[in-house]
Amino acid sequence: MTTDIRAATLETLPDSEAVALRMADLLVEGILAKTDGPFRVALSGGSTPKRLFEILATPSRAKQIPWERVEIFYGDERHVPEGHADSNHTVGQSVLLSRVPVPAQNVHAIPTGGTAEEDAKAYEKTLQAAYGAMTLDPQRPLFDLVMLGLGTDGHTASLFPGQPVLKERTAWVGTAAPSTAPYERITLTYPAIQSSALVVFLVTGASKVEMLERLVEGDSSIPSARVTSEGRIIILADRAAVGEYP
Repeated sequence: MTTDIRAATLETLPDSEAVALRMADLLVEGILAKTDGPFRVALSGGSTPKRLFEILATPSRAKQIPWERVEIFYGDERHVPEGHADSNHTVGQSVLLSRVPVPAQNVHAIPTGGTAEEDAKAYEKTLQAAYGAMTLDPQRPLFDLVMLGLGTDGHTASLFPGQPVLKERTAWVGTAAPSTAPYERITLTYPAIQSSALVVFLVTGASKVEMLERLVEGDSSIPSARVTSEGRIIILADRAAVGEYP
C-alpha cells in the first residue's frame, strides 16, 4: 500500500549530528537486513548528508557494511562538469566512496556530459538496467532507501516549485531549471521515489521550521509533501527545525 507524507514517522533529535548518526544507523541496519540481492540507495546532497558520509567512512562504521552488496545512486544532481565542486557525486566520492571498499561498478553517478535531457534519459536507462525492467512494480521497489532533504522553498531532490517535472508520472528521471537555485538539474521523479521501501527526509536548522510543519501536515502546495513511498517514510529532524511544532 502506498504511503503518503501524512503517514510519515517524525523523529525529533537533539541536533544535526544526531540526525546524521541516526541516518547512519538506519542505513547500516537496512543493508545488513537485505540478503536477497543488492541494497540500492539513492543519496542526497547537503551538509547533513556530507556529515553522514564522514561517519560512514570512519573505520568503525565502514567495517560494519558489506560494501559489495551496496549499489549507490543519487536522488538528483546539478548539471555541472564531472569533478565540479558543486556536484553531489564529487562530494560523495571524495568524502565517502573513495574511502570505503565499494566496487566501482556499484556506483552510479548521474551523467552530466550531454544535455540535461539526454543525461536524464541515460540515467533512467541505468536505473532500468539495475532494476531489470522498464516498468516499476509496486511489489518490488526500485530503491531500498531514498534519502531526501527539504529546502526552505519546500523542494526536495530537485523537485522545485513550479517546475514541469512535478507533473511527470511516467519517466523515472527528469530535469529542472529552477529560478531560485543555480544550475540546471537532473532529478528522480515522483514515480521513482515512490518505488522505495523506505524514504528518509533529513531536516536540520531553524530555517526549516515553517516548511517542516507544512511537510508533516501534508501541504500539497509544496513539492516535498507530494512524496510517496511503497514502504515507509521517516522524517529525521533536529530540535531547531522542529521549533514549537507539537
